[in-house]
Amino acid sequence: MFFLFSNGLTLYLAIFLALAVGPAVALVRYVYNLDALEREPVGLLLALFWRGVVAALVASVLEQVGMEAFGLLSGLGRQDPWFLLLSDFAVVGVIEEACKYVLMARATWHDPNFDCRYDGVVYAAAENVTYGLASGPGVLLGRAMMAIPAHMGFAVVFGFLYGEAKLLSVRGHRIGAGLCVACGYLLSVLLHGLYDSTATLFGNGDATFLLVVAVIYLIVFPVVHTMARHDRRFLY
Repeated sequence: MFFLFSNGLTLYLAIFLALAVGPAVALVRYVYNLDALEREPVGLLLALFWRGVVAALVASVLEQVGMEAFGLLSGLGRQDPWFLLLSDFAVVGVIEEACKYVLMARATWHDPNFDCRYDGVVYAAAENVTYGLASGPGVLLGRAMMAIPAHMGFAVVFGFLYGEAKLLSVRGHRIGAGLCVACGYLLSVLLHGLYDSTATLFGNGDATFLLVVAVIYLIVFPVVHTMARHDRRFLY
């Protein structure tokens, strides 16, 4: 009996990890293989993977506090449609993207391997691999097709401007670098909020929601290809 239970549990965990991480790993590999100038070290990418786990855990705690604070400040009830809509932007998007950015920047900004603009995209994508681990297998198939690529989309948008910010910083344009980081963060928050609020209002199977996801796909892949094709090293 224990043997059967153990095998069943192992199979359950294998399916869970395959659905949770598989699609994200495939997307990271796709982004990684487009890096024509210099591939990033695996050790750094693994460190970003674990920082993504930490970011998800920290964000989940801060979001609970943020939801309570938002409810008090806005005067809206938890079931109010406006609360659900606005909190996707003002709480979930703001906190999740901030946690991911802070942990990614601390690991990469001063790393000597961060010497090309496209590296920012690779780092941001690697940190987002663990997003699917937040749910059970019952909903992971939907996340594999929708949420995981969407979160990769937010990462690519931010990673694009993160790499541009490092380029400007290396050239001594600190104000421009700060503006790029701020714009990348705000754009990723807006895209994150748009995705979550559309899912909240219309549901995962609604045509409007599917259209939003399709638009994210159409934006992300051309950006990745263009950045990889026109990548260049920083001149220190």
